[in-house]
Amino acid sequence: MNFEYFCLTDPGLVRDNNEDSVSLDAENQIAVLADGMGGYNAGEVASAMATTFIKTELGRWMAEGGHEASVRELRRAMEICIDNANRSIFNAANSNPQYAGMGTTLVMGVFLDARAMIGHVGDSRCYRLREGNFLQITRDHSLLQEQIDAGLISLEQAQYATHKNLVTRALGVEDTVLLEVNEYRVEDEDLYLFCSDGLSDMMSDERIAAILVTAGTLEEKAQALVDAANDAGGRDNISVILAYARSKPVRKGLLSRMLGK
Repeated sequence: MNFEYFCLTDPGLVRDNNEDSVSLDAENQIAVLADGMGGYNAGEVASAMATTFIKTELGRWMAEGGHEASVRELRRAMEICIDNANRSIFNAANSNPQYAGMGTTLVMGVFLDARAMIGHVGDSRCYRLREGNFLQITRDHSLLQEQIDAGLISLEQAQYATHKNLVTRALGVEDTVLLEVNEYRVEDEDLYLFCSDGLSDMMSDERIAAILVTAGTLEEKAQALVDAANDAGGRDNISVILAYARSKPVRKGLLSRMLGK
């Protein structure tokens, strides 16, 4: 399976700074998106630490033979990498007063031929578009999701909840964190969307799917998503990563060559 990638991040219309961070390693088929939190610039620091650390460390592991690893070995490598990234952010937050309380959510994907290993912490999401069917394949680690699961609040009520952004897991907040990892089969022309809540909070899944289906290139799809989130108010930073699977090599355009595909 061959993959084409594109990523885009935007501060939105309300916030002065961008606490999101996105990173791609097309050669090793790694995509990482983080949504930071914390005062001043601490959220930016946490998210950048997470994406840089994971891209570097997991990319090195993949380059040294990870492409031949079993699912179990890859899962363990992802868990170890996240654990080390979490400890780095936690230690920085506790040794620098200006970074106190910082943390970050995370969603990541590692693509191995016809397999996708999707990991996440917090409420940054991964969706999959397959043959017109749009599906959220991660489950938020949030208070709101726990209330939905417990039957305390309906999906309709959840759309208007005021506590959407209270996450129950994040990197850097405690000295340990649990990465949820799931394996998915990749099919020809699958499109994977990784996004921060600055996108998913501003638009319905139906609206996101409609844009992905109708817009042109990956770059055009990403820009259309960001534009739509801003048109809806742009209350938060907006970040997206798109990963498109093809059983035949994707024709190399300028973007693909820049990404090393």
